Amino acid sequence: MYEELRKAVCDANIELQKQNLVIYSFGNVSGIDRSAGVVAIKPSGVTYDELAPDKIVLLDLSARTPKEDSNIIEGTLKPSSDTPTHLELYRNFEAIGGICHAHPTGATMWAQACREIPCFGTTGADYFYGPIPVTEVMTDDEIRSDYELNTGRVIVRQFAGMDPMKTPAVLVANHGPFTWAKTAAGALESMVVLEQIATMALGTITINPGQGPISKALLDKHYLRKHGKNAYYGQS
Repeated sequence: MYEELRKAVCDANIELQKQNLVIYSFGNVSGIDRSAGVVAIKPSGVTYDELAPDKIVLLDLSARTPKEDSNIIEGTLKPSSDTPTHLELYRNFEAIGGICHAHPTGATMWAQACREIPCFGTTGADYFYGPIPVTEVMTDDEIRSDYELNTGRVIVRQFAGMDPMKTPAVLVANHGPFTWAKTAAGALESMVVLEQIATMALGTITINPGQGPISKALLDKHYLRKHGKNAYYGQS
């Protein structure tokens, strides 16, 4: 019944490895059928060369507690340990249709440093409307109790008053990045671009430690020409 969703999520996970953004079984991509409230996600600990559409796990979006998150609709394997984080983002960011989590070197260094990634140039502005935010550091109680669910909650708090579709990425402090988009493939693309701009930002401040962010005029021009209501980038 969800063959197309499972294949899309499987393909995005495999591409995550092809883009050299993960090692071993690290990382995961999920997708959602909003009309049915069904989430498809990579199984926990399964390496990418073993992955196939029939191994993708289907879950009920309405399952709220960590125990209920393991209530599988279809699949014989355990879902990703990050499943509660994914579900919390789907519940709160209603426009997203896919989520990606990984530990690529560049973006993870910024997350471990608990530093947002400034938008220094037009490469970042083409995808993200401003800097990539970093969450607050999780408390000991948040870590000890429902850790993965609370990871989602700190992300949601970080985006209070923000449009998550304008900046479809976040750095979880001391942890790593999550990205999202309207599809699983789009969430993967956001992660690929995030890693590129993280690397470029590190190089920028190495060359010029005092470099400031891109101007508002240039940020608006590059972001809005691709994503604004009068966007003109690409083919109609």
